[in-house]
Amino acid sequence: MVDVLTKANLFSCCNPNQHVNGLSLLPESCPASCSMRGFPVKLKSHALRLFSSLSSDFKGKRVVLRENKGFPGGGNSSKGSIKAQQIGLIGKSQKWWVKGLQPNMREVDSAQDLVDFLLNAGDKLVVVDFFSPGCGGCKALHPKICQLAEMHPDVQFLQVNYEEHKSMCYSLNVHVLPFFRFYRGAHGRLCSFSCTNATIKKFKDALAKHTTDRCSLEPTKGLEEKELVALAANKDLSFNYTPKPQPTPAPAEVELPVPHVVTPHTISDLVLPLPSTTVKSGQDSKEKPLVASGR
Repeated sequence: MVDVLTKANLFSCCNPNQHVNGLSLLPESCPASCSMRGFPVKLKSHALRLFSSLSSDFKGKRVVLRENKGFPGGGNSSKGSIKAQQIGLIGKSQKWWVKGLQPNMREVDSAQDLVDFLLNAGDKLVVVDFFSPGCGGCKALHPKICQLAEMHPDVQFLQVNYEEHKSMCYSLNVHVLPFFRFYRGAHGRLCSFSCTNATIKKFKDALAKHTTDRCSLEPTKGLEEKELVALAANKDLSFNYTPKPQPTPAPAEVELPVPHVVTPHTISDLVLPLPSTTVKSGQDSKEKPLVASGR
C-alpha cells in the first residue's frame, strides 16, 4: 500500500498546511496522524474514478471531503466559500420595514383588524402608516418613524403594507405614499397627510399637537361611516358592516296665519265721532257739535 501511494504521489503524512483549494481529503475513519495529500484534478468525474480505484487500499473505508476552515492560506476556494456565506447572510437579513420596530408598532393583517383595533384603542392616539416595500421615500422615512415611536410609547403605530392590502387602500382613498392618518377616541380621524424625509416636521408637529392629554366619555369613533360602507362594499375584502340607520326627520308643522288685530294706543282712539245737530232760534241758526263725555 505504501508503494502504491508513494508512486502515485497522492498521499502523505498528516500536515495541516497541505491542502488543495481549501479542502482536505481524508478517509472517514482515518487517524489524526494520516491525511490525504491533494492532487491536481480537472474534472470531478476523474477524481471519483481515482478514489474508487484506490478504495481497496483503505480496506473498504469511505473517503470523505472535509473543509479546512481553520487552516491558514486556504486558497481561493476557501475565500470563495466565506464570501458565499456572507452573501447568504445578506440574503437572510431582515426586511427594511421590519428593522427597528418598537413594541408600540405593529402591522395590520386585514380590514377587520384595522377597524377592530381603532375601536378598541379608547383615547389612545393611533397613527396609521401606509407604506410600500418598493417606495424609496417610505424606506428613507422608516428609521425616523421608529425613533419617534420609541420617544412616544403611549402612541400606537399601525403599519399597512400597500402591496398586500392594495384593495383596502383604494377603499380608504389612499393613493399617495408614504401616507399617515391620525385617529383618537370619540374624535375619530384627526388629520391625514403625506410627508417625506425632507418634510418630517409636518409629522412631528401633528404628533405634538394630538398627544396632549384629553378625555372623552363618548364612545370611540374609529373609521368614518363612509369608509366603513366602502370597505363593506369591496368584494375583495372579507369585511361585513351594517350601516347605521339614519334618523327620520319629523314632519314640519304647518303654520297658520295669525289674524291681524288692531289694538288702540290711546283712549282717544276709542271715541267715535257723533253726528252733529243744528239748533235754530229765530232766523239765525248755529251748529253746535255734541261730544260724549263720561261721568
